[in-house]
Amino acid sequence: MLGVYATFVEDFMALPVIKGVKTASERFAGAVDTYCIETLMQDGKALQAGTSHFLGQNFAKAFDVKFSNKENQLEYVWATSWGVSTRLVGALVMAHSDDQGLILPPKIAPFQVVIVPIYKGDEQKTLIDGKVKEISNELKAMGIRVKYDDNDNARPGWKFAEYEMKGVPVRLAIGARDLEKNVVEVARRDTKEKRVVPLDGIAQYVESLLAEIQTGMFDKAKAYQQEHITPADSWEAFEKLLDEKGGFIAAHWDGTAETEEAIKEKTKATIRCIPLNNKQEEGKCILTGKPSKERVLFARAY
Repeated sequence: MLGVYATFVEDFMALPVIKGVKTASERFAGAVDTYCIETLMQDGKALQAGTSHFLGQNFAKAFDVKFSNKENQLEYVWATSWGVSTRLVGALVMAHSDDQGLILPPKIAPFQVVIVPIYKGDEQKTLIDGKVKEISNELKAMGIRVKYDDNDNARPGWKFAEYEMKGVPVRLAIGARDLEKNVVEVARRDTKEKRVVPLDGIAQYVESLLAEIQTGMFDKAKAYQQEHITPADSWEAFEKLLDEKGGFIAAHWDGTAETEEAIKEKTKATIRCIPLNNKQEEGKCILTGKPSKERVLFARAY
């Protein structure tokens, strides 16, 4: 199930994750094991984006839940528990947005494209309406979610700002002069880049652009994540990284709950996870100096 969560968060939300297992102190209460996907926000803080728990027979015993096994004998059930929640919405906002509002990955944007007409008088409006209908039908035939905002209660500039704030990935602006030149202005929300593009083949252009935005958003977040996984080999370096850089800090830990708690009390940083397939290496715990067989990922978190 953790793989399902990771695929959704990475492929649809364009947010890279680290899959790992929680320490005993960070596990779901009563679980035998807790697996998680950890993400990194733009402010350098971590966010647990989803969990998958192996509960063993603990809850079955507490609530007396049994099943008949192959020998037709009653046995306590072995249970799992999976969970993602509305915190994914928070992750989406904190990982991708800017000071102008949301930036939504195309795959999960309610509207992937918004078309705004620019006109004077009914005659121009009628001509633009006809062309936009053609474009909209082409886009919809490709499975692209498109909105034509011809509401005359707001000016085009106001609409531009509104859809920028709402994070619509692509905006098309088309006026009478554009029709004459057979072009349209295309603005992408993620980079705010604007281009004047020929109307011929516009649907294919937009389809390709949406795929480019989806990939670009993931690549940007992945680069940020990789830049903010930093090894620390001393307590001084550990504290400095937490205060000055943030992100995940890969450091040795002696494996005890006491040390984990002491680090948390001193720095407010917790062990976010022990990554799956973690590299094994000999080292010394950053706090106690005791032997350690692997690095774990620390961070301050939401």
